[in-house]
Amino acid sequence: MPIYNKLVRDRIPEVIEEDGKKFSTRILETEEYIKELKKKSFEELNEYVNTQNDKDAIEELADLLEIIHALAECHGASFETVEEVRKQKAEKRGGFKEKIFLIEVKDE
Repeated sequence: MPIYNKLVRDRIPEVIEEDGKKFSTRILETEEYIKELKKKSFEELNEYVNTQNDKDAIEELADLLEIIHALAECHGASFETVEEVRKQKAEKRGGFKEKIFLIEVKDE
């Protein structure tokens, strides 16, 4: 039996059970849950970075977004709150739409 020791989506045990397989799980405490969400975010980001087409990229971005929703809730905020902060930062500092690549800043 493979050992995974990782955070999975809520319905994964159902899927495994429907395949007729046995498994074991446990419910994480809050601190460990946040730690595992952070680890999962790197896993999903790495999967996104390694995509080769738009369809797969969108799938991985959706996974990242799910993690962001969960982390926002852990930190006592809604996704809407995170989105509002994003908008405020974009208003103040801009977004990334103009594709600006900073090469250097000379100190005088």
